[in-house]
This record gives sequence, structure tokens and C-alpha cells, in this order.
Amino acid sequence: MAFEDKTLTCVECGEEFTFSASDQEFHEGRGYQEPKRCPTCRQARRDTRSSSPYPERTMYDVVCANCGAATQVPFLPRQDRPVYCSDCYSKMRTSRPSRF
Repeated sequence: MAFEDKTLTCVECGEEFTFSASDQEFHEGRGYQEPKRCPTCRQARRDTRSSSPYPERTMYDVVCANCGAATQVPFLPRQDRPVYCSDCYSKMRTSRPSRF
């Protein structure tokens, strides 16, 4: 099938853009429909959708109970439980026998 350049109108901004023959061939090969948005609006839409849907994680400053190094943890530490830096925690986990 021979493709020819088409002029389409963006549903987002109303501007006209060219849907090239090579783009049409690519879209057909992948089973895609004609684009509804111009390249600028498509990129803007991707940028807004790619941001994380999760809120920023709060980190808490603590001092490691083993080595005294300043570190951050993603949970609010309790006073009755020791908190370790990642290095000390890794060492403690590998030295403990498995429960299973």
C-alpha cells in the first residue's frame, strides 16, 4: 500500500501537523491508529503521565545504633527499637541464622 503525507488537526491544541508516509507505515505495521495529537502535545502528555503517581517519600534522619553513622530511613523510628544504617543492617541479616 502506498502512503502519502497527510495533514491532521491536533485535538489538543487545534494546530495542523503532518502525518508523514513513513510514520503511517510505522503505525500500520504496529497496528496503531492515526495520531490525534501533534508531536508537541504527545510529548507533553507523555511527560505528565510519566511522573510518579505516588507521593514523595518522607525520609527521617537517624543515627545508626551500631556504628553511630548518620543515615536516613523511610519510616518514623520508635524509641524502643534500634535503627541501623544499611551497611550494619546488611551485616546483621547475613550473620543471623535462617528461620526456615
